[in-house]
Amino acid sequence: MSFDLSSATGVESFNSFLLDNAFAAGWVPSQADVALLKALSAAPDAKFENVLRWWNNLNSYSSEFASLPAGAAPAAAAEEDDDVDLFGSDDEEDDEEAEKIKAERIAAYNARKAAKEDKKGKVIAKSNIILDIKPWDDETPLEKMEESVRSITMDGLLWGTAKFIAVGYGIKKLQITCVIEDDKISMDDLEEQIVAFEDYVQSMDIVAFNKI
Repeated sequence: MSFDLSSATGVESFNSFLLDNAFAAGWVPSQADVALLKALSAAPDAKFENVLRWWNNLNSYSSEFASLPAGAAPAAAAEEDDDVDLFGSDDEEDDEEAEKIKAERIAAYNARKAAKEDKKGKVIAKSNIILDIKPWDDETPLEKMEESVRSITMDGLLWGTAKFIAVGYGIKKLQITCVIEDDKISMDDLEEQIVAFEDYVQSMDIVAFNKI
């Protein structure tokens, strides 16, 4: 029988079904999902986490409901020893065709999802960092030290403003800002390249590290 989402028992059964399925007809949204969605008067209780995931995922396709493919209403879980057949065939000779259809549906779903992400534009995680770079002594040429630091080029690294700050005994340190893409830049790698200018650099410290 079909799932009755107007009852708690039906929602619980559907929640179990969604442990192994993304949507009512398998791995892509269909009219069967739309019909089930209409049976719910409000978002499902959070304790039914699989149904809530399905609810949120399906609602992201609300503008495409009319164009979704037809799909048979999902059957409730069968006896414990029986496998759920999403493609309406129990014959062994149809297994290969069923797998092919399943693969095509998964590919179509992934392609549509990727297209939606590209359309929205992916958010690139970045951080704004302030570095203190200390010279060996008051005779270290700070301009050369800054020039050396700025010569470091890495994909996802952008150098910003810099200034020299007195630290005592006539010694000044270089304080410089940079913006990095978190997925591309490792601070350990960046520090290693900075302290490699050992003629100028004694040490490097991170003063501030803020996500932007």
